[in-house]
Amino acid sequence: MKINGDIFRDMVISAANALDNHKEEINNLNVFPVPDGDTGINMSLTMSQCRTDLSDFDGTLSDCAEKIAGLMLRGARGNSGVILSVFFRGMAKSLKDKTEADAIDMAKAMSKGVEDAYKAVMTPTEGTILTVMRVCAEQAMAVAESTYKEDAVGFFQYLLSVAVDTLGKTPDMLPVLKQANVVDSGGQGFVTILEGMLASLEGKPVVCNGPAEDAAPVSASTANFDQFNTENIKFSYCTECIVTKSEKYFGEEKAGRLHKYIMGMGDSVVFIENADMIKLHVHTNAPGKVLTEALKYGSLFTVKIENMRNQHTALVKEKPVEKPAEKPKKYGFVTVCMGDGLKACFEDLGVDFIVYGGQTMNPSTDDLLHAVSQVNAENVFILPNNKNIYMVAKQAEELSTDKKVMVIPTRSVPQGLSALMAFDENVNADKNMDAMLDAIGLVKTFSVTYAVRDSVIGENTISEGAVLGLAEGKIACVADNDLECVKAMTERMKDASMITLFYGEDVSEEEAAKAGDLLREAAGDYCEVVVLSGGQPLYHYIISVE
Repeated sequence: MKINGDIFRDMVISAANALDNHKEEINNLNVFPVPDGDTGINMSLTMSQCRTDLSDFDGTLSDCAEKIAGLMLRGARGNSGVILSVFFRGMAKSLKDKTEADAIDMAKAMSKGVEDAYKAVMTPTEGTILTVMRVCAEQAMAVAESTYKEDAVGFFQYLLSVAVDTLGKTPDMLPVLKQANVVDSGGQGFVTILEGMLASLEGKPVVCNGPAEDAAPVSASTANFDQFNTENIKFSYCTECIVTKSEKYFGEEKAGRLHKYIMGMGDSVVFIENADMIKLHVHTNAPGKVLTEALKYGSLFTVKIENMRNQHTALVKEKPVEKPAEKPKKYGFVTVCMGDGLKACFEDLGVDFIVYGGQTMNPSTDDLLHAVSQVNAENVFILPNNKNIYMVAKQAEELSTDKKVMVIPTRSVPQGLSALMAFDENVNADKNMDAMLDAIGLVKTFSVTYAVRDSVIGENTISEGAVLGLAEGKIACVADNDLECVKAMTERMKDASMITLFYGEDVSEEEAAKAGDLLREAAGDYCEVVVLSGGQPLYHYIISVE
């Protein structure tokens, strides 16, 4: 048996379904206890478009592989999603012009996928998804011709056994995995993909257990979101999401508290719940709070946030006056953040387009490309402000064709703001890039969040719900409350000349003021301390230290 276009299509759809069914389990393997366990979500969303756009696809193996690569490249989210998309793009290159493939062809395609995936990562780390992919490809080449040349089922059975065995060894390669007693989450995702592919080859393709795109529509009286009237706008943001329930909330009527919470957040509420999913809609002024609360019940399957004031303004203009196209300016900026206060800071510094996203909600390559397309500039800088969005931004940089895109490798909001303050519109792009990179190195980022699971990191034994202080993304202290955590981290800020504290959506002004006083007391008279509302979810405080 050889693999043709139809067979490969069905294999990939089955793999995408398997990922979606197990994304929460994959998320839970993320060993870092802060609320950023999103590997499963990112890998599932990266492949999700394949489930719909491939369903009626009919073409050669080459055509199918190229279609899959394109869908995944633009849908890629997070580092794991980018690695996965680059892997499938490499396979597509190897399968070009082929109508079908035997085990040798598939082994070569996997080797090319691994080669490209390693090149895409600046500093590849063994013990991750890359290792599982690489060992599979190496073993595939070793046995493809001698044992499984025209036996696709046997070949993928063998690959799966290799992947499972390699995954089991990842804790020995990465001490942090061994300490937490888990395997690598991205590697588990790759194993899940192989399981889905093999199930399809064996005639038992995986069916998605989550909300299906082709499910029967709910009655218009309760769920037709197009029917909502937006003329009298009290709440600005139309917020919708579908939540795939975590195991804790499986069953009917298990999310009553979420429904009650949403009812208090705005109007035009629609709340639909079944055994394994929740669909909600609300007009609200705090979409971040809605989504943060929804995340407590599972993973976000889809999200849509629209500014209804902007929509309404566009709708009520009877005869829009056509303006001549404006000449593109020299420079423009796209940035990623969550929180109205942070958004306002970036806008004040001249950012043209802000993509709503961050931890647990990584934008896709296509999201960033769309943002770039909205900026009327010859050169567009992207500030990802998150280490898990950098690779996605780099893919957008490569795919942009109508303007020059440059990614500034900002790993936090303070770095993004610092980079913008170093920008000078009167110098060329290369000098600006150098200046912004220098500025990133002059700012330190501290943050306060909470643990979402019990864990052991280094010498710290962490209980679920404990308050965590992070210095440059690494755990600096564990405390019982936010102020205790801030106070513990002030020892690292003694030489600062400027400290900016952004407080999150769940922090009151009074609490933030107390945190600011702690910083002032520790930093001394020669340091300016500014306290601002960031409005960010998940992180109670983000602290910029210069």
